Amino acid sequence: MTALSQYFPTIEGMIDEPLQAPNESAPTLARPGILVMDVDSTLIDQEVIDELGVAAGVGEQIAAVTARAMAGELEFCQALRERVKLLAGLPVSVFDEVYHRVTFTNGALDLIDTLHQHGWTVGVVSGGFHEVVDRLVEDAHIDHALANQLEVVDGRLTGNVLGEIVCKTTKLHALQAWARMDGMPVDQTVAVGDGANDIPMIQAAQLGIAFCAKPKVQLAADVAINERDLRHVLDLLSGD
Repeated sequence: MTALSQYFPTIEGMIDEPLQAPNESAPTLARPGILVMDVDSTLIDQEVIDELGVAAGVGEQIAAVTARAMAGELEFCQALRERVKLLAGLPVSVFDEVYHRVTFTNGALDLIDTLHQHGWTVGVVSGGFHEVVDRLVEDAHIDHALANQLEVVDGRLTGNVLGEIVCKTTKLHALQAWARMDGMPVDQTVAVGDGANDIPMIQAAQLGIAFCAKPKVQLAADVAINERDLRHVLDLLSGD
């Protein structure tokens, strides 16, 4: 598998309703831009690894580690490896089961469609897994995607992650690389996430949004949305 670094080389406030742009320099729908968001608990309502844990009979154990990692209490990469080990022996058919169980967050598809109508591109970066993320990307017509991949031998998970793990730095570099690839200026970048590993990309974007996020993420973001409706992101972008 190709190293993630080859794809993404290093590149030099809570509010209440109604939502409003946090400052005059907020990205605008009048010009093309790019929005990059997390997948688990942002694009979708669930955490995929937690759903895999349920299938493996270790759901509570994995969910507890997930919560601590997303709150910034545990180092994400090590926490992911520990959780993935607990999935060893699961058949690859589990990915189909989980894909059919997860649901897009309210307003997610409307947000993506509206951005596309205004010439924007959309990317997702996930500490989850390509085996599920790729199908969500196809369903939602998302332009860019990056996620982890699980090792499979003889039709069963080995409990290992292939290649480099998608971490907070990888997410940041993905935002930067995709913006450059699509020709989008920095002042037309938006990042949306809920976990501690989303903080660097949230802080690097012109508009960083904490979506139903952990307290540490809300403090780091420009603005917080605390209702599970991604259409509210559009309220934060200046109009035509």
